[in-house]
Amino acid sequence: MASLQASSLLSSSSSSIVTSSKRINAAISVPKLPRIRFPVPKTPSTNLVEDLILRNGYTNTIPIEKSTVTLPRIDKEPSVNSSTSKATAKLYAILEAVANRVEMHQNMGEQRVNWNKLLLNSINMITLTATTMVGIAATGGAGAPLLALKLSSTLLFTAATGILFIMNKIQPSQLAEEQRNAYPLPLLGKMIEKFPAKFEPALWWPKPHDFQRKSKRPGKNRWSEELEMEMREVIEVIKGKDTEDYMRLGNLVLKINKILAISGPLLTGIAAAGSAFVGNGSWAAIVAVAAGALATTVNTFEHAGQVGMVVEMYRNCAGFFSLMEESIESSLEETDFDRREDGQMFEMKMALQLGRSLSELRDLAQKSSSSRIDGVEVDEFASKIF
Repeated sequence: MASLQASSLLSSSSSSIVTSSKRINAAISVPKLPRIRFPVPKTPSTNLVEDLILRNGYTNTIPIEKSTVTLPRIDKEPSVNSSTSKATAKLYAILEAVANRVEMHQNMGEQRVNWNKLLLNSINMITLTATTMVGIAATGGAGAPLLALKLSSTLLFTAATGILFIMNKIQPSQLAEEQRNAYPLPLLGKMIEKFPAKFEPALWWPKPHDFQRKSKRPGKNRWSEELEMEMREVIEVIKGKDTEDYMRLGNLVLKINKILAISGPLLTGIAAAGSAFVGNGSWAAIVAVAAGALATTVNTFEHAGQVGMVVEMYRNCAGFFSLMEESIESSLEETDFDRREDGQMFEMKMALQLGRSLSELRDLAQKSSSSRIDGVEVDEFASKIF
């Protein structure tokens, strides 16, 4: 019986080999090995926001000044089973709010730049059209055509005066510049005064003790008398050179902007009055045409030159140096070294904000001390950026 089974097996195997000579099927039984999981070390994340983005792979790109910032979009809430996941959910909520705020300020800035362009072009076209009508009427018009030209030019000059008064009041170019530091969005009520009696630096930061970080380093927290003297000398240079220069330029540009803002509507108003008397003498037409041409020139210089934006830029720069002064002074006035920011880190931060290396910052402080002893003025500014 066994011989018959063996022969049958041999015959079947030989037939399978003949029929499928190019294919060999074999099964090898191997015992299963237990699974061993090796822990993979995680690379420390240098940026918490980037880490949150990479974990979820969301893409919500917002262009900011020809660059893009990738921010996550919250499509589903993460699980809140642990304290870590709760903290992550809070960070996502904060990140979403920051992303919306950034996009809102960017859109508002672009909108107000468009306002400036559209309003300027419209006012100039209205003023030039009215000036042309006055010139045509003065060349020999009479009767109904003269009345039509006089009435139309007067209405156009009056409309230009009203629109220009509103435009000079809100200063669209200055409104666009304000969005760089997250100023209030409303135009009325909380709008920053565009023509203050005194030029002052912009203020956008909280009280010093609200943003100072506490350190737990023992001893003097890497502060020394040399470092304190260096910071005091840096303050003197910032006050005497950088802040003073921007305050001087800001006051000058503010006065120029006030003169231009008053001159534009005044000239269009004079042109409107002169156009109403065209036909009663040559002087009326001359006054209207000259005032219209001057109004167009003044408006173009003020708004195309974005004088309001320059005023706000000087305010922001002066505010930046005021913030540095306040930050250094508050650190030096703090007697508890453990409550101060790390000394070496603070020095490096001040150097980076001024666009200098640590050695250049120390050289500046030494030069300031030597100049004060010699009774001469420092011949350079503290900042190499602005």
